[in-house]
Amino acid sequence: MVAKPARYRLGPGTIPAQAGIGLRAPHYLEVLETRPPVGWLEAHSENYFGAGGKPLYYLERIRAHYPLSLHGIGLSIGSTDALNSRHLDRLKTLIRRFEPVLVSEHLSWSSVGGRYLNDLLPLPYTEEALAHMVRRVSQVQDYLERQILIENVSSYLQYTESTLPEWEFIAALTERSGCGLLLDVNNIYVSACNHGFDPGVYLQAIPAAAVREIHLAGFTVNRFGQREILIDTHNQRVYPQVWALYRQAVRRFGPIPTLIEWDTDLPALEVLVDEARRADAIVGEERHGAAA
Repeated sequence: MVAKPARYRLGPGTIPAQAGIGLRAPHYLEVLETRPPVGWLEAHSENYFGAGGKPLYYLERIRAHYPLSLHGIGLSIGSTDALNSRHLDRLKTLIRRFEPVLVSEHLSWSSVGGRYLNDLLPLPYTEEALAHMVRRVSQVQDYLERQILIENVSSYLQYTESTLPEWEFIAALTERSGCGLLLDVNNIYVSACNHGFDPGVYLQAIPAAAVREIHLAGFTVNRFGQREILIDTHNQRVYPQVWALYRQAVRRFGPIPTLIEWDTDLPALEVLVDEARRADAIVGEERHGAAA
C-alpha cells in the first residue's frame, strides 16, 4: 500500500501561464533596464549560492519586476550518496530570500562516493529506483517545506535493468511523492529519437495535474556512422519538431508556464524574447481553436 503524500505548498504568488526566459549573467543589465515583455524568469539556483556579489545584486532587483522560478542542477537527487545538507541549506536560504513560485530539480544523479560528474545522468527505471526517488524527493520537500518539481532528462543510452517506461516511472513518482513535474518537451523529443519511442505516448501517460512548468530548447545532431544521436545542448532555437510536440502538450495540458531554455552560445536577449513570443502564439492558437 502506497502512503498518501503530504500536501506540499508552492511558493507565494503565481507564475502566469505564458512564456518566460532563463536569466543569464550577460543579460542582467539589459533585463533590468529594458524589462522585456516576458511572463517570468527562471534562474539556476546554484549561481546564487554565494553570500554576495553581482548575481545576488541583480537577482534581487530583477525579482522585484518578474515572478521567479528556481531551477537546480547540482543536488544529484537520484544518487545513492547522502543528500548534500550544505547544498540544501543554501537552497533553503535562497528560497526564503527570493520567494520563488516554483523550485525544480532533475530526475537524475551526478555523484558517487562524494565525487561529482558534470552531467545529469538518468536512473534505471525500476521499482527499486522508484522507491529510492520517492524517499529522496520526500526528504527534500520536507526539508524545504514546499513542493518541488522534478524534470525529465534527455538520455543517450538505456539501462538493460529498466522494467518501466520512463513515463510510467515519472507518473508514479509524482503520485507517490506529491512532487510536481517540470515537463521538458525538448528532452522528450531528444530521447524519443535516440531510443525509438513515440513521444505522443509519453505525453498521454503524464498526469495533467502534476505538470506545473514546461521547458523548450534547441538540440544538436551528432552522427556516428549511419546513426544520428540528438544531444540536448540548449544552444540554438527550438526545432520545428519540438514546436509541433509542444503544440500537442498544450492540447493535452492546457496553458502552462513555459521556459525558453538557452545556456550555451547565448544569443541576444531579443532572440530569447522572440522564441517566447512563438510559444505564446502557439498557446493562443490552441485556445482559439478549442473555443471555435
